Amino acid sequence: MSPRPLEPLARRLMKGVVMVELLGVFGAYFLFHRMNNSQEFRSSMNTRFPSVLEVYYQSNEWAGIYGIRERDQEAWAAKRD
Repeated sequence: MSPRPLEPLARRLMKGVVMVELLGVFGAYFLFHRMNNSQEFRSSMNTRFPSVLEVYYQSNEWAGIYGIRERDQEAWAAKRD
């Protein structure tokens, strides 16, 4: 048996894997961009997916950007009052 018949299937699978990875990268960028620009969106992420918001805060802190978490908590506390 020659490996020829599997080549088209392997190419299609590889293209599918690359597409899924690209969708994941663009989806992560879109989510980060949305959280970075909207405090209201971060508030909704805090109620729905707090672990994702924690990753956002940590990635900013690792990049040397501090104070976002504190500003959000102050704004959300003022809204509740």
